[in-house]
Amino acid sequence: MITVDGSQGEGGGQILRSALALALVTGQPVALRQIRARRPRPGLMPQHLAAVAAATRIGNARTVGAAPGSQELLFEPQGVVPGRYHFAVGTAGSCTLVLQTVLPALLLAAGESELELEGGTHNPLAPPFEFLARSFLPLLGRMGARVEAVLERPGFYPAGGGRLRVRITPPAGGRLRPLELPVRGAILRREAEALVARLPAAIGRRELAVLGRGLQLRAEELRLRLVADSAGPGNVLQAALTGEAGVTELFTAFGQRGVPAEAVARGLAAEVREYLAAPDVPVGRHLADQLLLPLALAGGGAFRTLPPTPHFESNRQVIETFLPVRITAAAESGGGVQVRVECLEERGSR
Repeated sequence: MITVDGSQGEGGGQILRSALALALVTGQPVALRQIRARRPRPGLMPQHLAAVAAATRIGNARTVGAAPGSQELLFEPQGVVPGRYHFAVGTAGSCTLVLQTVLPALLLAAGESELELEGGTHNPLAPPFEFLARSFLPLLGRMGARVEAVLERPGFYPAGGGRLRVRITPPAGGRLRPLELPVRGAILRREAEALVARLPAAIGRRELAVLGRGLQLRAEELRLRLVADSAGPGNVLQAALTGEAGVTELFTAFGQRGVPAEAVARGLAAEVREYLAAPDVPVGRHLADQLLLPLALAGGGAFRTLPPTPHFESNRQVIETFLPVRITAAAESGGGVQVRVECLEERGSR
């Protein structure tokens, strides 16, 4: 039985999701304590319970403590079962965070899986659909897995109501390949898109005008997408950069009531410029968070990124609790960070 302290690191829901994912992958039961202890409302909220329910189904698991507000959870998986699943997260709870919980185990399962997820697809503090489809999943493809994601209907915070489908084909031999991403190379493609749902189109045009000036984008690199089939209003501004090394980084800002469109665009432009200013760094902060677990499952890999987020540190601590790996993050001159994942099994260390 592995025990995980939910108050460590950033003390949020990422610790829960990583622990569930790793329990499924390794088959080891886990006891979580002080879940989300550092949040204003600690314990399991509906979105976290949706992740627990999804992990329980695919792992045929026994759970104790899966209740609203609970700060303790016992999770005992009995074996991952690939197949077709439907998970309804509810309102604007993030579909992508539920997918993050079950995807690692399904990547290593004995067969293909198809998932239908309903809820929020574009939420603050969660990876939006486009980030998964354009930044993260293609890198899993380079590691040997094939994950195809289709957005059938967007769901914006707070109304939700979105739906996406995911098909997962595990790698040949049942093992991911290590991945090395040392450099970004020249930027080959730049583009920006404003999504506007049930709001004035002028909001997106204002965002794109400011973002275009801030990043010196051409008119043909700017796109306004008006979303007609959303359950509620929403506004998302995104910028995508594809480097010579084949990594696409996607940066996202969410429109908020009372925040001018110009301020949303200026904030996103600043984030993109920070990424470009780091010498030849291919992996942004949020993509770094997502890559740690696949590299650990592959038994190794490395990439260069920006100074890591609290989620990165939480992931590192939980991964090293479950798997015989060492994850290091060494600062470089110029603002970059070299991240390396090393397997310890062959050296007899743990």
